[in-house]
Amino acid sequence: MSNPIFLALDLPRLDAALALAGKVRGHVGGMKLGLEFFCAHGHHGVHEVAQLGLPIFLDLKLHDIPNTVARAMQSIHVLEPAIVTVHASGGRAMMEDAKAAAGEHCKVVAVTMLTSMDDADLAQTGIGGSAHDHVLRLADLAQEAGIDGIVCSGQEVAAVHQRWKAGYLVVPGLRLPDGATAGASGDQKRVATPRAARDAGASVLVIGRPISRAADPLAAARAIETTL
Repeated sequence: MSNPIFLALDLPRLDAALALAGKVRGHVGGMKLGLEFFCAHGHHGVHEVAQLGLPIFLDLKLHDIPNTVARAMQSIHVLEPAIVTVHASGGRAMMEDAKAAAGEHCKVVAVTMLTSMDDADLAQTGIGGSAHDHVLRLADLAQEAGIDGIVCSGQEVAAVHQRWKAGYLVVPGLRLPDGATAGASGDQKRVATPRAARDAGASVLVIGRPISRAADPLAAARAIETTL
């Protein structure tokens, strides 16, 4: 992929989402459509974004019993996504079934730990140890399950890449180094810059607010692209 940036297009209005996507399409490599977008706009919204001709990343974070996740994967075949997410915490069998049910050209990647969480949040869920160690455990499980890769923060991607050279590594929670308002961390706790994540081995960089909330989204997308 020549441009690893996937724009997080999670806007409540479809017309606004399409306008933003059309404006920056020449400076991103794909569109990431998350739960907010999919719940608001469904298959129709995905088809509309697909008309731009860029790969679609469906960030649905599927997490259920293996049979249900497999059937959900089958139900989105018609959308021809390039990437779909499941939760690694769903277990090996669930990930195996998700991959078996995915389309031929669809990469299945497992979310290890949300970038809005840190060590303290992890402890509150009853899981001991550091976020770093937890991500590595789930990355190993995902690799054993035979899926394509994982989602992790920029703080863990180098360690995962060292253990899983062929892994397709997706990094969200990316913020700009200048601390501008559009790039503020917000609800993200484990963040990194796009350049740092890419250098550490990221295959895909998911970038939302630093572009979508910038005063000039096109200029922001161009500026980020030039750093990679």
